[in-house]
Amino acid sequence: MRRRPVLPTHQDDMEKAEGKPPPSRLCFLATLCAMFWVLIFYFHFFVIANEPDAAGVRIAHVDLPLPEPERGSDPVVPLAPPALVSELPPITTTLPKGEVGEPMVAARQQAPKEYAFQRALKTAENKSDPCGGRYIYVHELPPWFNDDMLRECERLSLWTNMCKFMSNDGLGPPLGNEEGVFSNTGWYATNQFAVDVIFRNRMKQYECLTKDSSIAAAIFVPFYAGFDVARYLWGYNISTRDSASLDLVDWLRKRPQWDVMGGHDHFLVGGRIAWDFRRLTDQESDWGNKLLFMPAAKNMSMLVVESSPWNANDFAIPYPTYFHPAKDADVLHWQDRMRNLERLWLFSFAGAPRPDDTKSIRGQLIDQCRASSVCKLLECDLGESKCHSPSAIMKMFQSSLFCLQPQGDSYTRRSAFDSMLAGCIPVFFHPGSAYVQYTWHLPKNYTRYSVFIPEDDVRKGNVSIEERLKSIHPDMVKKIREDVISLIPRVIYADPRSKLETLKDAFDVSVEAIIIKVTQLRRDIIEDREDKDFVEENSWKYDLLEEGQRTIGPHEWDPFFSKPKDKGGDSTSSSSEAAKNSWKNEQRGQN
Repeated sequence: MRRRPVLPTHQDDMEKAEGKPPPSRLCFLATLCAMFWVLIFYFHFFVIANEPDAAGVRIAHVDLPLPEPERGSDPVVPLAPPALVSELPPITTTLPKGEVGEPMVAARQQAPKEYAFQRALKTAENKSDPCGGRYIYVHELPPWFNDDMLRECERLSLWTNMCKFMSNDGLGPPLGNEEGVFSNTGWYATNQFAVDVIFRNRMKQYECLTKDSSIAAAIFVPFYAGFDVARYLWGYNISTRDSASLDLVDWLRKRPQWDVMGGHDHFLVGGRIAWDFRRLTDQESDWGNKLLFMPAAKNMSMLVVESSPWNANDFAIPYPTYFHPAKDADVLHWQDRMRNLERLWLFSFAGAPRPDDTKSIRGQLIDQCRASSVCKLLECDLGESKCHSPSAIMKMFQSSLFCLQPQGDSYTRRSAFDSMLAGCIPVFFHPGSAYVQYTWHLPKNYTRYSVFIPEDDVRKGNVSIEERLKSIHPDMVKKIREDVISLIPRVIYADPRSKLETLKDAFDVSVEAIIIKVTQLRRDIIEDREDKDFVEENSWKYDLLEEGQRTIGPHEWDPFFSKPKDKGGDSTSSSSEAAKNSWKNEQRGQN
């Protein structure tokens, strides 16, 4: 049955006759459709979007800062914030370098990065642990890196039988006190280059040793670097000279302790001047080995008796003197004795001229001392055995107010520490002789313990040593001498078979400084703090900064250290020559 149309009209009949639908019906249908979609859009955008609890689900909105990207990595930006609390965190993507996304909403922060050495840092927070933050881990090296060298002690020097100096844990044979110059105990004929073995034996007495490297504030490498280089300096090719150092680095890099900081928490001792370990080239005629130029060794800290002002991985510690007290009372008694001595000479000098060195001022110093009635002179080039006698040297220093300490064959001299031990005020002529060297052990304000007279003033004849020293007020002389005497514990090495109780010796000061250095580095790593402006060639300037300072600038001593570098090395071409000459003059000093 056909359904009839509703209310047919004449117009409808006409449109039907022409084959077209009626216009009124089309308009009606279009209107209904439009109203339907208007209602849909209205309901979506104005009702649901503004309803806080639509369908019973709360929209999550958490304002958290975007995690900082790691240094050198691409920034990580969420594609979208989490829509619902029940949803997982948003998927992340890595933007190409140079494109940084807008800050976006994050559901939670990234966990802070953890480092293996943080456990060691946390030990310092344990106030009940006297060793918290002070533990030292000592590598157990194969014996050919240390003990085997001592078994072949006659090979450690070309001119000197070092065997006698290895007795008493490296102190050498005891010194008699027939002239009353020394104390009755604690004095030994110590070789000036024996600090390798002395330091290691002192470490055996350190109260905070640990077998757990994860809590160590620093890691000691008991390699006898000074003895190793000494036995091969003359007459051996570079492969022989470098052999033990290469083996050591290879051995260390295989240890799990190395991976923690890539060796930056490791330290070792080489009881010779830095130039013996800084061979600039691989030419057979060049001096020394290349230990301090090896990439892995550059990460470690090396303690030497003279450091390079232009490099950051070596640090100067005092030459060993003849005094090695076993207890605090020995030190205190000696200090009182030095305070009360009558000093007959205004100044003194023990040494030989350097006629082959046109820059040396020793000849001028000797001439001035000879011409003065208040100067005591021991000339070492005349075969005078007293110049190499510990009692003769110490007796002269004990009778003098000031002791002249020009450069030796290199910047430094053991004599500077012998004079301080005698309570004699050292007079330096180059800042490289002490001021930029022993910054751990001596005050950075050098006027507290010494007098400085620039070399050029002496070289050009512009200064009279006698008049310069006489111009210092007696009260000031007394004050400076008291400061020198107070520094004695810090510049001597206690007997390795015992330990001082309240006083810190040179070993204690050195270990403490290393711990501070490593601890600060670890904190800088955690805080992502890096001194991008650090210039290694200005290392000597950084060593003179006070605590908290990080910025260097022009310095009054720039003319002393702004010499041109040779072959990418760290000193003038005279550095290796100076090291070589120090060995030649060591021969002269043997009886």
